[in-house]
Amino acid sequence: MEKEYNKEKYLKLLSKEYRNINEVAEEIINLQAIINLPKGTEMFLSDIHGEYEPFVHILNNGGGIIKSKIDDIFGNSITKKERATLATLIYYPEEKLKLMGQEVNDLDEWYTITLHRLIEVAKKVSSKYTRSKVRKAINNGFEYVIDELLHSQAGNEKDKERYYKAIIRTIIDLEQAESFIIAISDLIKRMAIDHLHIIGDIYDRGKYPDLVIEKLKKFHSIDMQWGNHDICWMGAGCGNKASIATVVRICARYNNIAILEDSYGINIRPLSTFAIETYKEDDCLNFMPKVYDDNKYDNRDKATIAKIHKAITVIQFKLEGQLIQKHPEYHLENRLLLDKMNLKKGYVVLDGKKYDLNDTNFPTLNPKDVYQLTEEEDEVVERLCESFKHSQKLNEHMNFIYQKGELYTIFNSNLLFHACIPMEQNGDFKEVEFLGKKVSGKKYFDLVNETIKKVYFSRDNQSEDLVDIMWFLWISPDSPFFGKSKMATFESYFIQDKETHREEKNSYYYLSAQEEICDKILKEFGLEGKEAHIVNGHIPVKAKDGESPIRANGKLLVIDGGFAKSYQVKTGNAGYILTYNSYGLLLSQNKPFESVEKAIKEERDIISEIVVKKTGVFRKTVGDTDIGIRLKKEIEDLLELLKFYEVGQLKQLN
Repeated sequence: MEKEYNKEKYLKLLSKEYRNINEVAEEIINLQAIINLPKGTEMFLSDIHGEYEPFVHILNNGGGIIKSKIDDIFGNSITKKERATLATLIYYPEEKLKLMGQEVNDLDEWYTITLHRLIEVAKKVSSKYTRSKVRKAINNGFEYVIDELLHSQAGNEKDKERYYKAIIRTIIDLEQAESFIIAISDLIKRMAIDHLHIIGDIYDRGKYPDLVIEKLKKFHSIDMQWGNHDICWMGAGCGNKASIATVVRICARYNNIAILEDSYGINIRPLSTFAIETYKEDDCLNFMPKVYDDNKYDNRDKATIAKIHKAITVIQFKLEGQLIQKHPEYHLENRLLLDKMNLKKGYVVLDGKKYDLNDTNFPTLNPKDVYQLTEEEDEVVERLCESFKHSQKLNEHMNFIYQKGELYTIFNSNLLFHACIPMEQNGDFKEVEFLGKKVSGKKYFDLVNETIKKVYFSRDNQSEDLVDIMWFLWISPDSPFFGKSKMATFESYFIQDKETHREEKNSYYYLSAQEEICDKILKEFGLEGKEAHIVNGHIPVKAKDGESPIRANGKLLVIDGGFAKSYQVKTGNAGYILTYNSYGLLLSQNKPFESVEKAIKEERDIISEIVVKKTGVFRKTVGDTDIGIRLKKEIEDLLELLKFYEVGQLKQLN
């Protein structure tokens, strides 16, 4: 009885929006039409690592979709060079228009031909969407004109051609051709990708993660799964000192201090002054930036950056040691290494074995308590914390990541998470002690996700202990963001023996290559059947060594292929693009992106090789998606409301 009352109450509320039979019927027809449209295209990207230019190029070319549409439409009617020019114009309309203005003799003729071609491409990419959705996507002031050109049914073909020509002629005569080209190019790019998934690691290594975030903020439909490097920045944004030191160290290591200073207004001067004075007699050769060039944003010489790098690294190890001692429940005692060094004899003891140190100059270490900061170091850390805390832009970006992100996402039968779900060697989900609870599998994921949100959104009222959990999630072998036996930062800096640098992966990374294990994971998250997949990033796929991103008979797709330039030597490629359209899944492998300048002037696209194409028997519609399920439920409710109106149980309004 109560259920029926609640249903009637809900329908009464619904009747305020749909006031009579005609309005209800109109909405049912509209929703029914939508669920029968082809499914929109999803794009999946992972491990962008601050590489802004290739990231933007991939958004511009729709992961190869736009070039494919151009080839489909004009493959037999215009040259390959003309198709490349048209594609580049769509990707970078403002920049390409400037070049064409210098190269083309008869601009009016070129405008006429180009506008006709752009209209055809726009028709193709927007054909799977409602007219209303397409029109809402036009935001450059040409809504009515573009709508007319895309959807006009004026008379026969000759009448239609005459109609189009008249509109295009008017656009050119009014000197609006360039503005119109920009508007319709933006629409094409907007329609090419309906939804974007970012599967972790926006930050670190590349120079422009802040620009990546700004671009993502403007994207029309997006979800994010946090990566381990994102978690480190998120911890820094919450004020965790060890996370702040780690962020600064990685920026110094990859010569990206400019991200902190120029992009986020973080004051590095106290650290710089301290480092130069403390290590004035030390060349800090082990700490020279891994990636160095004369980029205009890098306003310090290599030697100074090396000193900053060493100073913050020592501070980081001290702060981490303090956290490990404070939180025995983290079980990270094996990372207490500063006290295992014998600086006089030049060795460190790891697991009972001595290893030679390649650096013994640590003037700030107190033999009585090696994890205690000096007064100068403590001042540096406090100043850094204040800068991180009061950076408006950093706070805006962190808020965006927390708002849009999750540890994992289930979307249209795909399970998306960045790194791993901790597992035992026998394939069981590993039971992890987290905040006093022993949890595994999906329960562990849900608790971690809930905790991360809680830490941030009530950070001003949280204990320091809870904020510390962000550092645990960055470094712990049991973290779903990491999942390796150790983070061998100390070893890679101070021990020559590379055997000590190895980071053994959690069993997940090996077992997930088995179809039955992937099926077990998918079932744990409520997904079963042939249509379900796991999509990961985190571990770069070494294509040059024969590794494949496709595992477990297609159930697992690992799409970290080396966006970051520092990885490309190891991987042999420049990342993967996964798209999922109404026909199925398409995974492409990218060649390295050279520059925007070459992309525009020489019309060089990112060449994508298709790794796998997985198509279904039937073309998927909106009705087959998560959105479709919700729309079908809305239709059911509207049909109920229709009955209430028809029998007079609810009064209709005009």
